[in-house]
Amino acid sequence: MPVKKIKGNLLFWKITAVFTGLLVVLGIVFALIASRFSTSYFTTAHQELYGDIAQHLASFTQPLKNGKPDTAVTHDIIHSTMVANPSVEVYLLDTAGNITDYVVPDTTVQVHHVNINTVKQWLTADAMHRPMGDNPKQPAEPSIFSAAPVYENGKLTGYVYAVLASEKQKEILSSINNQLYFRLGTYIFFAALLVALIVGVVIFFLMTSSISKITSVVKRFKEGDYSARIEGNASGDLGMLSTTFNEMADVIVDNFDKITATDKFRQELIANVSHDLRTPLSIMQGYVETLMMKKNVLSENDKEKYLAVVHDSAKKLSGLVEQLFQYAKLEANLVTPEKEAFFISELASDILMSYQLKANERKIHLKMQAHPNLPQVFADIALTERVFQNLLDNAFKFTPDGGEITIRLSETNSGIKVQVADTGIGIAPEDQAYIFERYKQLGKETTPKKGMGIGLAIVKKILELHQTTIEVISEPGKGTAFKFVLPAVS
Repeated sequence: MPVKKIKGNLLFWKITAVFTGLLVVLGIVFALIASRFSTSYFTTAHQELYGDIAQHLASFTQPLKNGKPDTAVTHDIIHSTMVANPSVEVYLLDTAGNITDYVVPDTTVQVHHVNINTVKQWLTADAMHRPMGDNPKQPAEPSIFSAAPVYENGKLTGYVYAVLASEKQKEILSSINNQLYFRLGTYIFFAALLVALIVGVVIFFLMTSSISKITSVVKRFKEGDYSARIEGNASGDLGMLSTTFNEMADVIVDNFDKITATDKFRQELIANVSHDLRTPLSIMQGYVETLMMKKNVLSENDKEKYLAVVHDSAKKLSGLVEQLFQYAKLEANLVTPEKEAFFISELASDILMSYQLKANERKIHLKMQAHPNLPQVFADIALTERVFQNLLDNAFKFTPDGGEITIRLSETNSGIKVQVADTGIGIAPEDQAYIFERYKQLGKETTPKKGMGIGLAIVKKILELHQTTIEVISEPGKGTAFKFVLPAVS
């Protein structure tokens, strides 16, 4: 029990760790995405706001004269521009992209050349698809920029190149981004905790509510209400628990019914076996005692008669015990059919011959009706013989002297149909459903009780081993017919 508890807790903590890790990862991803979009937003906004600054400087000033920077005129204007907007750094380029002048500390400028192709590409691109350009102060980091050509007398003499995101601006943005990350992380953390708390409370409420219902049903079942079942269509482990409990309850109730039926059967078995075994035993005991007491006064004919009665009773007793043994093995699934191909017409003919003497004594007419050239059947020949014997024994029990018993064999699509019919007393429709039950006696006053009623139960069990069923057709006063089909050999 402690091991299960540890495993349950371990699973809980694993789920908790996974859930927490997922929230942290989602928070980090969200913060990175937000930072990226904020940077992209800033870049786009800055490009839109200050993208024309180079054009203004080129239009309202004449930064180049004779292809060279006019520092006396332009430095003050450019310096004023940079003071008004510290994020802007302005450079003058010749037509090859070399920097000819700038208004920034010379020590911070690391390269004196920018990619002129990028400048030309920028000039021809639309506002939403302008490329990033070189940053002379930070060559490894592309930057947004503005550019404009400078013409003298209609001839291109250079370019105004304005970097729109200066080093100072990046320092400010880095500081803002750090604050943004911290604030986003804080907000996401507390938002995740709040969501987790709400979800946890809701789930805990639903789980405890479902568990309370399940507990109530289990308690009712424990107290004897065997009809109690867990209702609803829960999913997950609770759904599996509910389904498993309902199935378990059905099995328990079914076992209760089987135990009750078995106990009733045991009582009936004891009563029937005691009655049917007592009869031949009593007869044997009576005649043996008579022989012992009057052995000197009885004639040889009487002694032979008494011994014949004892012998007959012993045979009946042996047959009853053998039937009990046979049914016990069938009931315990200890009998495995050893199937083979054989002609069932030959088997039926041999069995009828063995019953002919008994039939002659009672003037019962035995006959067989079989279609010519019947194919072989595939079955256990010994068990099939037992089926014929039990059905014929049953027919002899309930067929009056001078009656008729017939075995009919015919071919059908599913195999060979066998029918054993008699002209006996018949079976009432309400009793036909019970004749194959173990030790069932039809307790009618008009119906003679002969045997233990186990013969037909054995027949049914044997045919079930052959994956077939037996059918009864009967009407009181008009006889009975039993029919079954055995598979034919194709």
